[in-house]
Amino acid sequence: MTGAEVLRHAIARLRAAGVEDPAQDARRLLAYAAGLAPDRITLHLADPLSDAARTAFDTAIAARAARQPVSQIVGHRLFRGHLFLVTPDVLDPRPETEVLVMQALTQPFSRLLDLGTGSGCVLLSCLADAPDATGIGTDISSAALAVASANAAYLGLSGRATFLQSDWFSAVSGEYDLILSNPPYIAASEMAALHPEVRDWEPEMALTPGGDGFDAYRAITAKVLRHLTPGGRLLLEIGPTQAAAVAVLLRAAGLQDVQVHTDMDRRDRCVTSRRAKQPG
Repeated sequence: MTGAEVLRHAIARLRAAGVEDPAQDARRLLAYAAGLAPDRITLHLADPLSDAARTAFDTAIAARAARQPVSQIVGHRLFRGHLFLVTPDVLDPRPETEVLVMQALTQPFSRLLDLGTGSGCVLLSCLADAPDATGIGTDISSAALAVASANAAYLGLSGRATFLQSDWFSAVSGEYDLILSNPPYIAASEMAALHPEVRDWEPEMALTPGGDGFDAYRAITAKVLRHLTPGGRLLLEIGPTQAAAVAVLLRAAGLQDVQVHTDMDRRDRCVTSRRAKQPG
């Protein structure tokens, strides 16, 4: 069978499974199975598909029909122009998280701390655009840290990025002029409504802290001044309805210049703040 023939059947199968964009996903997975760049697959649709590629494609389509994310099936995801290894142990890097990186890069920094680093996409993207900076990524999950470490090696950043198993600040020492986090912030009551790709395949501990979704923000703001240099910045990714409550926590912790930034869909996505500089 040709690529076009198997693609047609695959699209119908994914559509029946409720996949949001079955044509796009089927084409991406066909390119993966055939060992082709995604933008080259159209040129080869008329070619017969090898037995090995057909088997790989069938396996990939079955996984996608079970609502496994494409990034987990192919093993990577593009984020800010870099490929990041993705496994079920880490969140899928999302375009909206790029807002956190863009805000981090609006001002210079030399020592960065990324709390709950996951795949390392935030930490490593920041370091890639700040060649004189170093950074530490923490996570409570040893499996996530292994993924982040592999991504640092792949991007050639192992010399400037280190990783530490820590429950927020529990194992952290020293001070940093930039602290970032994309923490779990989904309320327990919201979990059931998530897309199956998220709810069933991504690590629950990276999605929700339980309860009202604010526990991670409370833990971070409670101890951030112990680790933030005078004048240093704290940047947090948030859910679209959480800006006001997170801003209250930041101000109560003694942070200043609290600002809310939106993502590409104009939803509140990131809150930035700063520790006061020492007088004189």
